[in-house]
Amino acid sequence: MGAEERFDFDTPVDRTGTWCIQWDGVADRFGVDGLLPFTISDMDFPSPPAVLDALHQRIDHGVFGYTDWRQEDFLSAIRDWFAERHGTAVDTGRAVYAPSVLNQLSQLLRMWSGPGEGVVVHTPVYDGFTKAISGLGRELRGVPVGDERALEAQLARPDSRVLVLCSPHNPTGRVWTAAELSRTAALAAAHDVAVISDEIHADLVHPGAVHLPWTRFGRGRWALVTSATKAFNFPSLSGSYGIIGDAADHAAFLRRMGTGEGLASPAVLSLTAHIAAYREGGPWLDALLAYVSGNLRMLADRLHTAFPDLGWQPPAAGYLAWIDLRPLGAGERFSDEELQRELIGKERVAVMPGGVYGAPGFVRLNVGCPRSKAEAGADALVRAVGRLSGRAGGAARS
Repeated sequence: MGAEERFDFDTPVDRTGTWCIQWDGVADRFGVDGLLPFTISDMDFPSPPAVLDALHQRIDHGVFGYTDWRQEDFLSAIRDWFAERHGTAVDTGRAVYAPSVLNQLSQLLRMWSGPGEGVVVHTPVYDGFTKAISGLGRELRGVPVGDERALEAQLARPDSRVLVLCSPHNPTGRVWTAAELSRTAALAAAHDVAVISDEIHADLVHPGAVHLPWTRFGRGRWALVTSATKAFNFPSLSGSYGIIGDAADHAAFLRRMGTGEGLASPAVLSLTAHIAAYREGGPWLDALLAYVSGNLRMLADRLHTAFPDLGWQPPAAGYLAWIDLRPLGAGERFSDEELQRELIGKERVAVMPGGVYGAPGFVRLNVGCPRSKAEAGADALVRAVGRLSGRAGGAARS
């Protein structure tokens, strides 16, 4: 029996009425209730059986008092996961813990930059970064993914203090190569810019690509921030961890979280889920990646059938399909707003517009869901774009 066949990803789970942002909160973003959503970056699958079993056992204990994350069960699970999954040794003596990756990001931005100073990010940019950077009064300095000349120019500005690296990149699904990461590390060090590497999508890399943790490349001030919540689909349990390179910065972060932020105790169920995921969740994750790859191939096939010249290819990582619709007339023949009206009003689906990430003319379609739902989303997108672009391929499916 193959890895994918051991787990059921096909059976839909009704998430309505569970306070779920993707399903119950769709009207907050799109103005209409009852849409089929392909939006926020979580999946419609239950967490791995091993994680659910561990949570049941912990709940059965019945006592949920203050908890210490600095214990060997948790730290050794992290070390072993990085060693086995990513071929990398990590020093958990430099580990930190926080409620979320974005919380870690905000704390580190406060430590390493001041109001009005520059924070460099790759564009298109995950909107959580935009909110955190702008909300703290820092200046977001975007550089296009893959443009090293623009990256160096922004890092060289005298008041650029931090580079926020999304690795793998959200929303494009790009996996950075060793050469790219080495050059980025050298540029940041040359201009005395701290690096925060958000690696929450690292465990969702598809075969053919290899994720390389920033711990291999970091120089000077740097932090790797991540969580098992994305790959194993338990973000509402909260919880994230990081590795901070400099000893003084590590101590300062711990002090900040334990005093000023008052966040010394983690959620025990998050620790439980992390340990179970890293110790026993590997087979489920392999099966998930195979299933999601199938969804992405299905989407690529349907886009190619309808629009052969679009040339869309699945991403190297993740379950978020980042689709450039400009070759079909997005931005010229039809606007993002017109596409959203088609998707919402006629197709009754919610798909994230590229403008959210600073890239009009694109869409981000979440296919971390049962195949039947992914097919419905793919067909709805093809029909809507087909009508707006005047392409006959848009009528390929009814």
